[in-house]
Amino acid sequence: MSGEIATATLSPSLGGKGRGLLDRLGDRGLYLLTASAAIGSVVILGGLTYKVVDLASGAISSNGLGFITTSNWDPVHGQFGAAQFLYGTAVSSFGALLLATPLSIAIALFLTELAPRGTRTPIGTLVELLAGIPSVILGLWGILVLGPAMQSTIEPALHSALGWMPLAGKLFAGEYSPVGLLPAMLILTIMTVPIVSSLIREVFTTVPAAAKEGALAVGGTRWEMIRTVVLPYSRPGIIAAVMLGLGRAVGEAIAVSQVIGGAPGINPNLFLPAQSAAGQIAAQYQGATPDTQAALAYLAVILLVLSLVFNGVARLLVRAVQLRAGTPSRP
Repeated sequence: MSGEIATATLSPSLGGKGRGLLDRLGDRGLYLLTASAAIGSVVILGGLTYKVVDLASGAISSNGLGFITTSNWDPVHGQFGAAQFLYGTAVSSFGALLLATPLSIAIALFLTELAPRGTRTPIGTLVELLAGIPSVILGLWGILVLGPAMQSTIEPALHSALGWMPLAGKLFAGEYSPVGLLPAMLILTIMTVPIVSSLIREVFTTVPAAAKEGALAVGGTRWEMIRTVVLPYSRPGIIAAVMLGLGRAVGEAIAVSQVIGGAPGINPNLFLPAQSAAGQIAAQYQGATPDTQAALAYLAVILLVLSLVFNGVARLLVRAVQLRAGTPSRP
C-alpha cells in the first residue's frame, strides 16, 4: 500500500487527476500523428492506383482483356499485347519461388530449431543483409559472373542431365546463353530468400513449445517433431511468406532486366532470352509515344492488381496463423 502511494506521489502525471495539460496535448498529438500517417498511406495508395489507371485508360478501352492474351507488341503500328511479358514474369517469378521456398524453409528451420543459440543471431543477420544489396548490384553480378558461368558450365550440365527427359528436355534445350529466364530465376531467388526466410522464421517461433516438447517426450526424433508439429502448424504462415515473396519477385525490374535478355517471346526453353512486364516498363517508358506509354501503364495496372491480390491473400493467411497461435489479430 505504501509503495502504491509513493508511486502515485512521485509520478502524478501517469494518470488520474495528476495528468497535466502537456500530457493531454501529447496524447492528442500522438493520436493525430499516427492517424495522419495511416490515412496518408491509404491516400498515397489510392492516388497511385488512380494515376496508373488513368494513364492506362486509353489502352484499357482500346485493347480490353485481349491485351492479356495477345503477344504482338508493335508500337509502330499501334498493336500491343502483354502475353509474352506476362509469360516472362510468371516463369521467372514462380521458378524463383520453386527454388527459394525450400531454401528459405531450410534456413528458417536451422535458425529456429537446429543452430547453436550463439550462432543464430549472426547467421540470421547475414542472411537478412542480402535483402539490403541494391538490385542493380545483383544484376551487375549476374552479368559479369552468373551469366558466363551459366553459359559455360551450368546450362551444359543441366542439358546433359535433364535434356533427354520428355518434358524437361524442352526446358533445358541446348541453346546456351549468358542471359535468359534461368539467370533471371536465380537472381530473383537470391533476392527473395532473405524476405521469405525471415518471415518463415517468425512463423516458426509461434509454434507452441508444449507441442514440440510433447512430440519429443513420446520418443520422436528432432526430424519427426519438425515434420509432425512444426511444419503442419506453420503451413498457412509459410504460404503467406511465399505469397509475399512472390509479390516481391513479380515487381522486380532492374536486376531482372539486366539478366533476362530483353527479347520478348514465349518459349519453353529456359536458356533463351525473354522479357518481364516490369523490365519492359523500365526499359521503354521514358521517351515512348503516348500510345506506348498507355500500353505500358496497362502493364503496370496488371502488376499492381497482382501485387494487391498476393498481399491480400498473404494477409488473410497471416491472420489465420495469429488466430491459431492465440495472438489477437489486428483489424
